[in-house]
Amino acid sequence: MTTTKETSVKVRQKFDPTFKREAVQNWLGSGKSAEAIAQELGIKANRLYAWKERFAPAAAGGQATAGTKPGSLADLQGQLDAALRENRHLREQRDILKKHWAFSPNRPRTLRTDPRDEK
Repeated sequence: MTTTKETSVKVRQKFDPTFKREAVQNWLGSGKSAEAIAQELGIKANRLYAWKERFAPAAAGGQATAGTKPGSLADLQGQLDAALRENRHLREQRDILKKHWAFSPNRPRTLRTDPRDEK
């Protein structure tokens, strides 16, 4: 009898430069953490940091020079879109927590009195 030994071979993911560049732009333009963006993309955050070194536009005088002026319409629209996405996400989280709290056994019960009983 012979036993076969199964080996697990990890397949290395390869990403094209366009994907890397767009991932970095998405991260820098969204205002989210690298960890959050990396999780959305299914990669590790350290890849985003490495890609940022290669693909992010060089900062001149502390301002990003991504081809648009700081405060330009496109820049402001991107910030607004990111804020609206975050706001929607936070409202969804709040609603989930409210529903969870309503059915929690540790929630303090409030005593509601019937106004008719006070007579």
